Amino acid sequence: MSDPLNIRNDYGKSKLEEANLPGNPMDLFEKWLKEAFNVDMPEPTAMTLATSDENGKVSSRIVLLKGFEDRGFLFYTNYNSRKGRNLNENNYAALSVYWPELEQQVRIEGVVEKLPEKESDHYHAARPRNNQLGAWASEQSEPVKDRYTLEVQYAAVNKAYKKHSVIPRPSHWGGYVLIPENIEFWQGRENRLHDRIEYKRNSRKEDWSIRRLNP
Repeated sequence: MSDPLNIRNDYGKSKLEEANLPGNPMDLFEKWLKEAFNVDMPEPTAMTLATSDENGKVSSRIVLLKGFEDRGFLFYTNYNSRKGRNLNENNYAALSVYWPELEQQVRIEGVVEKLPEKESDHYHAARPRNNQLGAWASEQSEPVKDRYTLEVQYAAVNKAYKKHSVIPRPSHWGGYVLIPENIEFWQGRENRLHDRIEYKRNSRKEDWSIRRLNP
């Protein structure tokens, strides 16, 4: 095992220059995501979602990005999970995406809202059948006796819907959108003098201010 104190990786694959920045950060995010899809990495849509409860206790986990557009970044989960309960108590959250192959990171902060039911229905209907069943079988974040118990729960749901061509979306499962207020793009550079560009939504929420941050 390597000693973390002795790991040294320098950076220098790309750079961020103000003259080449788009006015809308979603355009830059789309460009970077396309680049991530074009290199060999297992989960380019994986992102860390950090939430906190009403007492300020923070938790984080990996979720998958399932869409992005002008209004924000989309993901799906169980509303009764820990992250769902956190968002019900405090709907301000943060996302971070890291693409080590590109030496890039994106940090996103903003308010999270539930997606309309029709959008959650549409996404649920497009999921593989086994994933749909799993949304019914798992009481996400709740204790379970053992793996066997979980598999029994899944088998029971599978049996219950065996003759159903359509599996309805559970009312406790659906989508969220994080509406960004701040988006920071980080590009690794030589000598740890990384490029950090922050987009901040203005008070009218119609456009963005852009500034460079110290690394």
